[in-house]
Amino acid sequence: MVQEKESTIEIGGQPLYTRSWLPDGQIKAKLVFIHGFSDHLGRYADGLFPALANRGIAVHGFDQRGWGKSVRKSEEKGRTGPTTQVLEDMAEFIKLHLPKGYTDPPVFVMGHSMGGGQVLTFFSDPKYEDSIVTKVRGWLLESPFIGFSPEERPSTIKIFAGRLAGKLLPHQQLVHKINPENLSRDPRVVESIRKDELMHDTGTLEGLAGLLDRTTALDQGQVKPRKKGVVKAVWFGHGTMDKTTWFESSRRYFENCLGEVEDKEFRKYDGWYHQLHADGPDSEVFFKEVGDWILKRVDEVVVKGEGDKPEAKL
Repeated sequence: MVQEKESTIEIGGQPLYTRSWLPDGQIKAKLVFIHGFSDHLGRYADGLFPALANRGIAVHGFDQRGWGKSVRKSEEKGRTGPTTQVLEDMAEFIKLHLPKGYTDPPVFVMGHSMGGGQVLTFFSDPKYEDSIVTKVRGWLLESPFIGFSPEERPSTIKIFAGRLAGKLLPHQQLVHKINPENLSRDPRVVESIRKDELMHDTGTLEGLAGLLDRTTALDQGQVKPRKKGVVKAVWFGHGTMDKTTWFESSRRYFENCLGEVEDKEFRKYDGWYHQLHADGPDSEVFFKEVGDWILKRVDEVVVKGEGDKPEAKL
């Protein structure tokens, strides 16, 4: 039986909604989850998160600043702040769940879509290497936002104008509508997205400019791990028919930018759309593969040097 807990934490003066899915028995691992644009934790509550918790993986997430139940006033919609604030929010939340000792379960971090791009940016930032990144056992990216799909790619003029406007009117809100039919092959999921009032599709010019800058830097290979051993393990999952973020950008980043990561895996989901966790009955396969990858690294033992005793790899 999965236990769910809701709470609120304050980061940088902003109260943020949090929710956890806890196993009824032993906690084998913890997963910190970072959601995407116009998304919120409730979208995962009936599928991925309880499926993982039923296998002993505790899931902890928060509705990011400007999104979901962390929005309490209309003017807060999409008000994420600059990238520095986005990363600091992530850092403070991840730190809450890091192991305090060797007997604590290992921690993994997973990001979906925009959240995937944020995770890649975070673990490549030298500021967080020693305090957080080296203490995380593995990083998972679901359909990460590294490049626009051909269906969603804005013009160069629109990108330039957006960045300029973001500097002049950072808190100006702008609706960026994403077609629900591009997110999932499941008609029931598509309809639920249309009716979900928490998915407001509203960003600020500052937040959208930061999103564009992060995405461009990732797509051009400017942001990546710099030292061996800092990022211990990485898993990518992306659907070939994703019409929101681009499969080819993920594949290219995986092949060209993770040379400092020894333990890495890319999973291609042929014919799948953007929300691998909510893409119809096939999503059960996704749940299992995510859980398998995490639990394999929980049980893994590494021998350090000749004659040394085996030591748990955290």
